[in-house]
Parts: sequence; structure tokens; C-alpha cells
Amino acid sequence: MNTPSPPLSRLLEQTADAVQAVRGGQSLTDWLARCPPDLRPGVQALAFHALRWLGSATEVRARLAPKTPPPAVDALLVTALALLWPVPGQAPPYADHTLVDQAVSAARLRVPAAAGFINAVLRRFLRERDALAAATRTSPLGAFNHPLWWIERVKRDWPQQWQALLTAANLHPPMTLRVNARRGTGSHYVQGLAALGRHASLLDDPARFGDLGGQAVVLAQPCPVTQLPGFAEGEVSVQDAAAQRAALLLLQGLELAPGARVLDACAAPGGKTAHLLELADLDLLALDSDPVRLARVQENLNRLQLKATLKAGDGRRPQAWWDGKPFDAILLDAPCTASGIVRRHPDVRWLRRADDVMALARTQAELLEALFPLLKPGGRLLYATCSVFRDEGQRQIDAFLQRHGPGKAMQEPHAPGHLLPLPDNRALGADARGAALQDGFFYASIRKARDP
Repeated sequence: MNTPSPPLSRLLEQTADAVQAVRGGQSLTDWLARCPPDLRPGVQALAFHALRWLGSATEVRARLAPKTPPPAVDALLVTALALLWPVPGQAPPYADHTLVDQAVSAARLRVPAAAGFINAVLRRFLRERDALAAATRTSPLGAFNHPLWWIERVKRDWPQQWQALLTAANLHPPMTLRVNARRGTGSHYVQGLAALGRHASLLDDPARFGDLGGQAVVLAQPCPVTQLPGFAEGEVSVQDAAAQRAALLLLQGLELAPGARVLDACAAPGGKTAHLLELADLDLLALDSDPVRLARVQENLNRLQLKATLKAGDGRRPQAWWDGKPFDAILLDAPCTASGIVRRHPDVRWLRRADDVMALARTQAELLEALFPLLKPGGRLLYATCSVFRDEGQRQIDAFLQRHGPGKAMQEPHAPGHLLPLPDNRALGADARGAALQDGFFYASIRKARDP
């Protein structure tokens, strides 16, 4: 027996609460964890849409109601405006009259005195939508749906691509899978999906995606993981194509012996940890500063039937967790702004502040300085961030190499540097329909000099 869908008015109530929470500095992921389970999928979908177009909705609300309403009323209003916003090439999630009717119903439940106000504003927006949208798009916030400081930083870092990058951040990301190399191949998994009537493609073009080892599969349509054959048994995991490059880049050309010591610093939630263990027999230490997030690493390893040593600790303070034995290789997937994965986490742009970039860059530099000495001579450290900001990418590595000099550390050429999720850049991984098939990332490989 099918469970009836929750009323749209209840979903809008909860979505407005989510938007208000993000505006107050709370991550959408944390907020959704407390959302009623029966409402969570619908609220997540609506919240993602609302947060992608929150800049436009905020700007047009200011035109329609210059005096800012109370926070709860404003959150419901901008949520409804975002869901009514005309997105080129996309059908609206609900019919106009349905959305307005249900937003008013939500207001009657939450803030009854504001129901008439919300009804009047939304109906005026529908009457004047084309003109209001055109006027709103003349402002940077209304045009690009990112904070002004973010827009300026992307423009400075990528003067030729900045508009494409900001536009791409509002597209829906693909659902990409990593087939467990110990259990099968990507091509075999694609065939299995086809037999079930689900279309998928193997990402096997190195010129577009780099070497993904024949294990990366992108679905034509996203689906719950419970619908993926073999997911529960560890045959497949969900991981973006750009993130799948980490393990392969770390191991490329190292010829590590079985049992080689590898450190995965900042390991949670464990996708890259698991990928390393799928590819090689390693003595792997998965480190993370958050014990709660470290538990997710163990859950992933259990599902995939893989083993590693897990420790809670700060990578900047090895004296608290390191046993003194050097590592053959280190993966440093450093904390960053997540500016390269904002299409997957549309709340990030509204949570970050301009000074977060340099604060995180300082943490990244501290991690590099603390972890590089833990390598064996001739060992490799792969530095990664899911960011498109240069201060978290090549500028960070340039500064590190200047501090250490050519006699101690060398940047290797096989790592790709900045990967930009551009819809029109096939070399960086875009499909024929125009959606980038990998997230924004940065990779640099640093080799430690051998002893003289």
C-alpha cells in the first residue's frame, strides 16, 4: 500500500524553516537530519531549488515588499518566489495557482496574520513576472544567485570563465557511481543496469575525465541508492567523477608493495578511503578530527567489506596520534570552502563568509606543513580540495613549494591542478546535453626528495 504524499503546504512550511535556518548559519544537511522522515525527501528537493534561486527571490521580494517582513514570513515568501521563478529550460516544480494556494495555506498554519500579505505579493509577482525577472537580473545577486563577495572572487580568479562557473553552479549535478574494483567493472555494471531498464554510461574518455580506471558510471536519471543493484552488498558506491580521481592519482606510478603505509588525512565520510582500499592492499590509517564523522567512514568500510585503522585526531598535530613510522603516501583532502561542489550543496554559498577563504587557507597550509614530514623519502603527498578558488588550490601549493625549496619537495606533473565544472568545457568533463559531469576540484601531487 502506497503512503500518501504529504500536503504541499506542509512541505512549504518545512522548506521555509530550512531556508530560515540556512540564513541563520545552519547547514542544510544538519537541519534535514531533524526534519520528519516522511517529509525529508520532498523538503530536500524544494530546499535545493529554493537555495539555488534564493538570490533572485530575495531581490524580487525587496522590489515587491521593500520593508523586510519578519524572518518566518520572509522565509516562506522567498521560498515561494524561488519556486515560481522562471528558470530557462526548466519547467516549474508546481503549477502557479497550486503553489500560491499552498503557500497561503502554509502561512495560515504558521503565521495566520501574514496569509493575505503573502497572497497579494505572490499574485502580483505572477502578473508582472517577466518584467520583474528582467529587472532583478540587472543586479549581480539577482543574476547569479551567489553573495557579492563570492561573485567577485570567482570573477578575479577566472576572468574568462566566471559567468559560466556561476551559472553552472545552479544546474542539477549528475549521479555518478564508483564500481568496486574488487567486485566488478564499470562496463559490466552498466550492462546490468540496462537489463533492469535503467540507462547509464561509462565515463571512459581520459581526455575528458582523466583516468577513472574503468569504474566510473553516470546514471541518466538519479535514483535512491536502495534502487542500485548490489549497493547494500558493497558492489557500488556514489562518488563524483572528480572525487574518484584522488585514489588513482595518489597511487599512480608508485608501485607500492602490499601492506604499504598510507595516510588518508581528513578522511570522513570515507569515499576516498574506500576507493584506495578497493585498488590496493594497504596498511591504511584513516584520520579525521570529528569522531562522529569518523563513524561514517567505518559504516562505509563495513558495507564494502574493507578494513582500515581509524583514528580521531587533528592532522595539524601529529604528535597526538602518529606512531613515528613514516608513510609511503598521504592523501590530504583538506577542509575548504566547498566552492567546487556548490551545485550539490546549494546552501554552502549562503553559509560561507568572505573571510572564510583565508581562514581555511591557513588551515590547509598548517596541514601541509604538519603532514609532509611524515612521508618517507621519495614518498608522495596528494593535496586535494573541492574548491574552485585559487587561494585553496595552486596558490596554496606555490606558497608551500616556495617555503620548502626545490631540494625538498617537487610538484609532479600528473595531477591535473584545477578542474572546473563548466558546462561548455568538454576537456574538463561536460556531456553532450551541456551539464558538467564532474565537480570542481583541485589536485596537486608533491614528491618528497630522497635522502642524498
